[in-house]
Amino acid sequence: MLYYSQNGNTKAVAEELQAKLGADIEAIVPVIPYDGDFQATIERGRVELEGELPQIQPIAADLKKYDIIFLGYPVWFGTYAPPVGKLLQEYDFAGKKVVPFCTFGSGGLDSSSANLAEALPGAEILPGYGVRAARIAAMPAEVDRFLKQGGFVDGEVEPVEPFPALQPATEEKAAIFDAAVDGYPMLHAKAENVASRTTPWGTEYIFEARDLAGFPGQEAPGRTIKVYVLAEDGQAPVFTQVLR
Repeated sequence: MLYYSQNGNTKAVAEELQAKLGADIEAIVPVIPYDGDFQATIERGRVELEGELPQIQPIAADLKKYDIIFLGYPVWFGTYAPPVGKLLQEYDFAGKKVVPFCTFGSGGLDSSSANLAEALPGAEILPGYGVRAARIAAMPAEVDRFLKQGGFVDGEVEPVEPFPALQPATEEKAAIFDAAVDGYPMLHAKAENVASRTTPWGTEYIFEARDLAGFPGQEAPGRTIKVYVLAEDGQAPVFTQVLR
């Protein structure tokens, strides 16, 4: 298990996975740490993703010994953080099965997994796990379910029915959407269509929404995005990820 973590969230996921799997674990360490404030880190990360990736310390693990590698990172600008990009450049993942896991502000598991597949054409990218930093407390239960569903550990999980067809969002459903995204500054959207399903952990919604504000580095506002929302019994709804 290899991971990069800037503020500890991805490390927490890595340690939860390691505890359940008993896997070897190692951090990816940049030679020059990201020790500036939030804005300085964002600016540095943008420059690195557009140009030269940061140098990292050599990893101790001999990747030839492993068939499956869990690879963890925070999502920056919709993809894996720059130190992970450098790792992919310097080490051979050919023939490996790679399981991504990530933390994010709003989303990025799907887009970063696609980027991994592009960067590692000789590897097989398996379905991964992602969690919003704001929902890190929900992570242990979700990791347990993820590992059982993937067959990495023994155990059964209750099956969940697929979402039904989307329907126009009523005022009631739009209010659930608005409550779920309220207070998150990077998401300003209007619910248009919705579907819901009952799960063992609450009612889950998928909304199609019109992006009213856009997103730094992404397309102009006005496009359709998908937003997943979870309403657990007795708790306010929260969004779990955004697909842009």
